[in-house]
Formats: sequence, C-alpha cells, structure tokens
Amino acid sequence: MEDVDGEEMPGAIVEAFLEREEGVRALLEELEKLTIEGRHEEVRDRVRNLADSDESVFYTVAFSLTNSRQFFGDVEAQLDVTAADRLRDLADTFPALAEPFNIVRTERADDRLNPVTDTSYAVSYHRGVESPMVTYSPLSGEQELYESRGTPSEVLRVASDLTGATTDALDVAMDNDYSVNTEELSALIDRREELETELSKLRDQLDELRRTPVSDE
Repeated sequence: MEDVDGEEMPGAIVEAFLEREEGVRALLEELEKLTIEGRHEEVRDRVRNLADSDESVFYTVAFSLTNSRQFFGDVEAQLDVTAADRLRDLADTFPALAEPFNIVRTERADDRLNPVTDTSYAVSYHRGVESPMVTYSPLSGEQELYESRGTPSEVLRVASDLTGATTDALDVAMDNDYSVNTEELSALIDRREELETELSKLRDQLDELRRTPVSDE
C-alpha cells in the first residue's frame, strides 16, 4: 500500500475515501479536538483502528496529510482536479493530525511499534541519597510513552541494556547473512559517534568525582 505509483494507485483508494468523505471528516474533526486537548494516546489508537478497519481511507488521509505534490498530481491524473483539491483541503484543515497518521503509517509499512522520535528529560539532585536524579520520558511524536526517574547509574543500565539489544540484533543479521540498508547503517554510525562523545565526557566526570572528597554532611 505504500507504493502509490501503481496503475490503480492512488485512484482506487481515493475513490473509497470520497464515498465516505463526510463521515471521515467528522472523525478527523474529533481527532483534531482530542489532539488539541493533549489526548495523544487516544488519537494514536483511533488512527490505528481506522487503519485496521478501512485501509484505503487510512492511506488516503495519511498521504494527503503529507501534502505530497506527487500524490496530488497522481490523483489529478487518475481522477480529476476536484478530487485532488478535496484532499489538499485535508492537509490545510487538519495539520495537527499529520504526525499521528505518519507514525501509524510507519508502523504499518516498516513493522514499527510506538517508534521513539525523541526523549524528554530533566535533572535534579536528591540530598537524601546524595545523588543526581534523572526524570525521562521517551516520546513517540507527541505521545509520552512512559515516565521514569532514577539515579544516573540506573538510567545508564537502561542505556546499556538497549545497546546490548542493538548489538544482539546486528549479530543475528550478520549470522544469517542479512543485509542492513545504507540509511540504517549510516544512522547507526552517527549514533555510535554520539555515544562515544558522551562516554568520553562521562569518563572525565567519573575521574574528577573519584578525586573529590566525599562530604560528611
């Protein structure tokens, strides 16, 4: 379904949307309201339900919200300008829904689940345990997946576990002679360099802390 260049695409899926346009727009208006209210998890689940129940309508809306000139041009060629303009109006009317639809499209097309797009964090200090504290939340788009707070060593344990999972996954690929695409390989190299920079800084900090006398207060 990701391939919109086929002979029957996108005309076939757009026709399915046009037949249900009034009801779909009512749904999108409701989702837009939920997004404004910050109910991002509910929006994500509703978009998934749409993808499960009506794939053609889901992909029509998802492609329209990307504001893709190619997609709108294909619709004009296969249907007409009026149909394309009605889809362009979706992007203009519901811009806040572009992200949740894009994430669900990624989940469907690339076998993802709640892909982490960012991590928010805040740092503090707990005098009772004499340790800094890190509060962090992985984000998938605007949706906060969970919130956790721990000491730096506890947070690093999570990072270590995930790094180990990454190397295990690459071992499986290499053991089975599976390829890793160029884009993913390039991103892995970038992440490794970022980790090395932070680990170098961490090493210097730990060396300094070892030389600092522990307070008796």
